[in-house]
Amino acid sequence: MFKNLRWIIVLLLFMVYMINYLDRVALSLTLPLIEKDLMLNAEEFGLIFSSFFFGYAIFNFVGGLATDKYGPTLVLGVAVGLWSLFCGFTALATGFWSMLILRVLFGMAEGPICASANKAINGWFPKKQAATAMGFLSAGSPLGGAVAGPIIGYLALAFGWRPAFMIICSIGLVWMVFWFFLSADNPLKSRRVSEAERALILQMKEEQAASEESEATQSSYGLGHYLRQPVILVTAFAFFCYNYILFFFLSWFPAYLVQAHNLDIKSMSYTTMIPWIVGFVGLALGGWISDKIFNITGRLLLSRKIVLVVSLLAAAICVALAGSVKGVYPAVILMSVSIFFLYITGAIYWAIVQDVVHKSRVGGISGFIHLVGSLSGIIGPYVTGVIVQQTGKFDSAFVLAGGVAALGAMLVLFVIRSPKGPAAKAVSV
Repeated sequence: MFKNLRWIIVLLLFMVYMINYLDRVALSLTLPLIEKDLMLNAEEFGLIFSSFFFGYAIFNFVGGLATDKYGPTLVLGVAVGLWSLFCGFTALATGFWSMLILRVLFGMAEGPICASANKAINGWFPKKQAATAMGFLSAGSPLGGAVAGPIIGYLALAFGWRPAFMIICSIGLVWMVFWFFLSADNPLKSRRVSEAERALILQMKEEQAASEESEATQSSYGLGHYLRQPVILVTAFAFFCYNYILFFFLSWFPAYLVQAHNLDIKSMSYTTMIPWIVGFVGLALGGWISDKIFNITGRLLLSRKIVLVVSLLAAAICVALAGSVKGVYPAVILMSVSIFFLYITGAIYWAIVQDVVHKSRVGGISGFIHLVGSLSGIIGPYVTGVIVQQTGKFDSAFVLAGGVAALGAMLVLFVIRSPKGPAAKAVSV
């Protein structure tokens, strides 16, 4: 019996977000070695980075629908097992096409992660704590990115890039075992929940049900209803803008440090820790800040909107400036500040889904938003690769990333309004 199993579930999700980014960042960190070994150029690597998101984007949505149907325990457990294997299979790549295919498969397996995590939190936590829980577990992403630098750097230099991918494959497989042992789609039916926590969860569910008006009507809404709501569409586009900066940073910032500032792999691996660490702090704080603003204002959507607009705009300005400064330290500082503000918004997109979408549709709508956001991963890394290949510099790519994020902030500011229907009262701006 576990006295606080719901927070153990959050801890497990925090850990899998770490593993997710450890696996995902491994390719960009080992790029100089793979580039030489497989004789690939910047444009080809841009396509390889983008190929991950073809599979990823599709299975964001498919995974969300599967989560609504089969539950987050099964879907996430299977997804982690598969992506770990495909990550390990990267060690078998022999050239451009084999690497491309493996990245597509890897992306497909990672697709369900956010929708599954959001669905799990929806089952274990009331709305007033959802953003805090999502903020904490999502903070695993930048922490995973931070530890990836020294871990992958050491493994690649000590054993070679191929053994490095095989070793990190095993981490996800171990996590999968713990997840299937501890997780449950319905906490009230789990034998591992203590009686005290069972009573607490039951009380929260009853209070939540009592506060939701026209529950039967809301549950009858299909995906089409929610996909017509401006709040969902703009949130999805804002997540696209968020991901444009994130995937630009994740895919190309290590190579930028090596090519533009002449860092070796060891120095680059440790330098990339800095933005990820401050991003970890930002992501852990974002949901908490939004929940505090809600406690003050009593207006859920307004609390989400304030955090999105201010933080996304600050991230846009900093990333736009980062590519034009001289010296590695100003570049890393500006990129770190950008990632800090960017990650403050990280839990807010999913908190909005929790706020305005009925629990029966949380997985599907989360998957849709994640799909739209992942399209930036198809576009951004390839566009950056073309810019670098054609100009030999990164300046324009940094400015473009900032411009995209600024557009997202403006749309949130001027377009997001309360959704139509019974949910509108609870989340009014």
